[in-house]
Amino acid sequence: MVSREDMGSWLEGTPGGRQEGRGARLGLPPEGPGSLATVGRRVVALVIDWTLATLVAYLFFRPTAPGFLEGISALPVWSQPLVFAIENVLLVSTLGFTVGHRLLGMRVHRLAAPTRMVGVGRALLRTALLLLVIPAVVWDSDGRGLHDRAAGTVLVRT
Repeated sequence: MVSREDMGSWLEGTPGGRQEGRGARLGLPPEGPGSLATVGRRVVALVIDWTLATLVAYLFFRPTAPGFLEGISALPVWSQPLVFAIENVLLVSTLGFTVGHRLLGMRVHRLAAPTRMVGVGRALLRTALLLLVIPAVVWDSDGRGLHDRAAGTVLVRT
């Protein structure tokens, strides 16, 4: 029979006195280099990458509208996501980061082998799910987006 003393209390913390932080189950430190990137950093990096993709799409698919802002609104609807996807797949699979990640001090690692490159397959899966939006805004208990979880990757601070 299990008694009350065997179960402990939530006030006692985790069993064994070990405090769990974000990424602890993944073997990542709670803070500093190698820790999980915060939501704020990820959002700002996403805005930087999307802005860059918009500018590149404007250069390649420039409409005949007279002004810059009118030109942005006249871009083909598929051009920005296409440029964003190409940027993500190429840069994450080879370098491990996008321009936004690099500027904010983050890197995408393979969870099973952090020293190896992410690879094209994982980068394609991660980017496709990122473009669907919902997997990227749903996180697990460690703070990892479902797009990273499905691809077996993790976005960490450098």
